[in-house]
Amino acid sequence: MSARKLSQGFAVIFSAPSGAGKSTVCRKLLQKNRNLRFSISCTTRAPRPGERDGKDYHFLSLEEFKRKIHRDEFLEWALVHDHYYGTPKRFFDDTLSDGGIVILAIDVQGAHSIRRKRPQTVTVFLLPPSWRSLRERLQGRRADAKEVVERRLANAKGELSQARYYDYLVVNDNLAEAVSQIEAVITAERLRVGRQDLSLDGLPDLAAGRR
Repeated sequence: MSARKLSQGFAVIFSAPSGAGKSTVCRKLLQKNRNLRFSISCTTRAPRPGERDGKDYHFLSLEEFKRKIHRDEFLEWALVHDHYYGTPKRFFDDTLSDGGIVILAIDVQGAHSIRRKRPQTVTVFLLPPSWRSLRERLQGRRADAKEVVERRLANAKGELSQARYYDYLVVNDNLAEAVSQIEAVITAERLRVGRQDLSLDGLPDLAAGRR
């Protein structure tokens, strides 16, 4: 059975310390549900091995990024790990207006900013199974220098302290289980009465006697 279109779409933000797997979780969700739309962030950092411009991120020069700030093209932007990141405003608002569901993988600063501007946004914080596993995941990234890993671990402590302000917490220990739990969150949020089209045209044909 295909899902009924929402009267107003919504966004789901995923935040996590670097290395906790938010990008991987988002990719799995998109593979399993073609109705989800991924908001591709802009960033001034260089691509990691395997990342592609326009798919993982929009990779911009610092000058390009600042021009977009000046033109008010970002819903939010922040300096994270010495690089700028921003969420394109037009894609976000247009998709929600059309009844779509947007998923975003952004930092805690960006999540707070979007939640303040768009209060109906759903927030999910992904937790690593342990501090040791987080360190091992970051150290396993051969592309990052040792000082980069240590800086990300130091920042992770502050990010983890913000988890209590999110709507949902999911421990990313087993990827398939974490994705399943998040799918349940999205389904529940989709079924909220306030998101449904309750016009006569949008309601099921109850008069037909179907059970």
